[in-house]
Amino acid sequence: MICLRRLSTLAPITVRGLIRCNKIALRNTSGMSSGYNQANIVILHKALADDFEKFCKANSGPLPLLYRSAPGEWKCPPLSKDSDIRTDCLQYRKYENGVFSGNLNSLEGYTEQMRDMVTFYLGCSFSFENAVQQHGIPVRNVEQQCNVSMYRTAVPCFGMGSFSCNLVVTMRPVPQDKLNTVVKITHPMKECHGAPVHIGCPGFLGIKDLQKTDYGDPVQLHPGDIPVFWACGVTGAEAVSSCKSSLAFTHSPGCMFISDIKIEKTASTQVSETPKVLPISSNPPHYSLVSQQTAEQIGELENAIAVDPGSRGIKHLLTKDELLKSSLSLSHAKSILITTGFPTHFQHQPPEETDGHPGAIAIVAMLQALGKQVAIVTDERAIELNKAIFGGAIDQGILKHNVPLLHYKEGNADSALNFLCENGDPAKPRFDHLVAIERSGRASDGNYYNARKINIKHLVDPIDNLFLAAQNIEGITTTGIGDGGNELGMGKVKEAVKKHITNGDTIACDIAADFAIVAGVSNWGGYAVACALYLLNNCEIHERYLRKGVGFPRFTEENYLASSLPAVKKEENLLSLLVAQGVRSGKTGNLAMEVDGLPFYNTHSEMIQRLLAITM
Repeated sequence: MICLRRLSTLAPITVRGLIRCNKIALRNTSGMSSGYNQANIVILHKALADDFEKFCKANSGPLPLLYRSAPGEWKCPPLSKDSDIRTDCLQYRKYENGVFSGNLNSLEGYTEQMRDMVTFYLGCSFSFENAVQQHGIPVRNVEQQCNVSMYRTAVPCFGMGSFSCNLVVTMRPVPQDKLNTVVKITHPMKECHGAPVHIGCPGFLGIKDLQKTDYGDPVQLHPGDIPVFWACGVTGAEAVSSCKSSLAFTHSPGCMFISDIKIEKTASTQVSETPKVLPISSNPPHYSLVSQQTAEQIGELENAIAVDPGSRGIKHLLTKDELLKSSLSLSHAKSILITTGFPTHFQHQPPEETDGHPGAIAIVAMLQALGKQVAIVTDERAIELNKAIFGGAIDQGILKHNVPLLHYKEGNADSALNFLCENGDPAKPRFDHLVAIERSGRASDGNYYNARKINIKHLVDPIDNLFLAAQNIEGITTTGIGDGGNELGMGKVKEAVKKHITNGDTIACDIAADFAIVAGVSNWGGYAVACALYLLNNCEIHERYLRKGVGFPRFTEENYLASSLPAVKKEENLLSLLVAQGVRSGKTGNLAMEVDGLPFYNTHSEMIQRLLAITM
């Protein structure tokens, strides 16, 4: 028998010949004929072939179709010079009425039945392993001389005809500092599944334990490794089970068909965008993908809102890419809780200012357009005010539907946990992401201060404690949006606030969010988040990553998100609504069309137009 090291150097035709003669004892083809494309195999009755081809095209991430044979065709001319699909896989699986009924070393005994069957050759991730190794990235399953780890996920594929199943993925551990490189290498290789569909915690895919594989072998992670998941062609075997055909065959997972096509010839030459990997959560570890172009556009949005019209010194609070990371996290979230409301005018009713609500509503509008669940939490005293504001936004057509309004009161030490999680169970959070925009934040002495160092604690419910509790609940990420350093979430930059902001030693918020978005006016931060979410969901790389390579791209449809972007007229109507409710401008206290003391038309309308120019 021949060792893997020698098999890696042999030509595909030679390896197929050895397989055909049963001269290879190994049980997977990873590393064989290094640099050549390998293929998953599905063999079905010709009556099912059209539907299965449609299923492949609808789920091209796991099932990139390389070739569909004619009925009874054993050879595969586009992929190999001399092959016979009945003998050239290391091992096959037999299915009867959709049930796996055994492994086979050859299909020659089924030649008559196969005359009415069609073979599908589907791309395989083994194909890119050599390219990855050439860039100095270890492939742990090859190092450990075992099959790659494969798992069923909770992600449903797009069903076609009698074919429906959940996505199967492969997992390869990758050193954290090599993530960007491995994604850039595999992204153009569409015929080998392309870029990963998930990076980080397996729980997001419904995988509970990496040591319990559904196919293949457990692969051991090294210190510093991150689990990286690619869509897998074994999804085809799951689809075969779902159709319940009287007879069908697939390759045995890991026992691929080795083609004569060199891997460099399979990389797409039409890939114009470069992917970028960014961390969006540390508890649990979670990374997202975005194109370099979209990341740069969102960077422009971040720079645009960072102007300092009030000369407060906010430039010292800025942290690069906070808008990008926060928006990526929001893009992945399913349920979001938002809070706003900063009582600056403590001698007036209501004491809120015009900064905060318009930005919050801009975020809500985009999140609703994306089909996410959104709720608002506010002070108990402000429930009726918020009902009027958000109800008015619905009446004006800015929001598509009602937003649940909640208030938080603290009764005991577990109040925040019970509010955020079902039955107080940290394993069942109700929200994936908390957002505070222009929300008064607690200082280190336990009080709440406006910019003039006046204590407004009597007007503020302890919503900060939700953000504190979220720090210890796996799966909840937080964002704070502010313009002065005394807003909830700005604890992330509190040392800079103390040093550079007037009264910073007293007013600096002590509560940190995972992401701190700093803007000249907090509303601008809300507008920028809405624009960033629009850009992300029109980014091909990010959109594919969101849907895990299954189904059809959403961005090819009519752009349904554009109507949910901020607009000057929308914000003018919202400010009119706020003024009608007695809400006053932040600095001057005027019942006027101002935000934070700045006239709307010569400042805020220009900012909205600038953000839209970057976005559109």
